[in-house]
Amino acid sequence: MLKSREDIIALVGTDEWMMDILRVARSLQLPDWWVCAGFVRSKIWDVLHEREERTPLADIDVIYYDASNTSEASERMFEEQLQQIMPHLPWSVKNQARMHVVNHIPPYSSSVDAMSKFPETATALGLTLDDQEQVQLAAPCGIDDVLQIIIRPTPYFAENKDLVTIFERRLVQKDFKSKWSKVTVIHQ
Repeated sequence: MLKSREDIIALVGTDEWMMDILRVARSLQLPDWWVCAGFVRSKIWDVLHEREERTPLADIDVIYYDASNTSEASERMFEEQLQQIMPHLPWSVKNQARMHVVNHIPPYSSSVDAMSKFPETATALGLTLDDQEQVQLAAPCGIDDVLQIIIRPTPYFAENKDLVTIFERRLVQKDFKSKWSKVTVIHQ
């Protein structure tokens, strides 16, 4: 059973599909890159629900941080490159050096800082590969909620009352409980 960061890293390391995605994302050589959000959370929750089949993902979120080029066109170019390598996947590439503008909040300092400001703690997760192809896990809000199958707002969302509506809207849109029956929602 999954109980620690090491367990999550080992789980990903034995999932060839996930490792292929991480290798392909790394091939772009983006600065401060991570494959994050549902890509990580869904794998963990599928295992905790003892599923044999992977829950389909709406997208594969690749984030990076490059303040020297915040062009949306660059993001689209990277998505196209990923589509050429793995065309059957719904790639989404976003430079976190510009996403604060889209989200109407102060600038992020890195990709991990951006993850800390995702709506849910269980989704504020990212994976990357180091130079030795070892999986690295970023969990700026910790791993307890994802391992306990809890959805709650990140501290950033909980502290900013203007963002509560976004969190609540995502609960309806994502309908986590219909996909994973053991989900507990904490609204805070």
